[in-house]
Amino acid sequence: MATLMGFDFGLARIGVAVGETESGLAQPLSVVRGEANAQRFGEIAKLIAEWTPQRLVVGLPCALDGTETEMTARCRRFANQLNGRFGLPVSLVDERLSSAEAESMLRELNMGWRERKQHLDALAAQRILQSFLDMGTDT
Repeated sequence: MATLMGFDFGLARIGVAVGETESGLAQPLSVVRGEANAQRFGEIAKLIAEWTPQRLVVGLPCALDGTETEMTARCRRFANQLNGRFGLPVSLVDERLSSAEAESMLRELNMGWRERKQHLDALAAQRILQSFLDMGTDT
């Protein structure tokens, strides 16, 4: 059994989720806010210390046709920084439509926009991590 931590990287917020290989299920955890790297990585360090994941999973945004965008490069850099700072293996997962799927799920719960916005990034991270777990990739 291994614990995994997933990330939906954004410039203002980073959604975080955790999951277990034994259950094959991921759950939304939290949202890291702020633009300063020191603050962001400080919060991520606390989460990693608490959950002790064996692998990190980062959503990789691409255009719908699969081409890379400016945000794709930023996510790759974020993944490299996670690996360098925490010494954990990092996997990249195609995250196309994960935020749209999360938004749809929250809308079905009849949440207003403000409430949806508070949960959107963590739920998108959960969708990314669940996708990785569903692939059955070895950790």
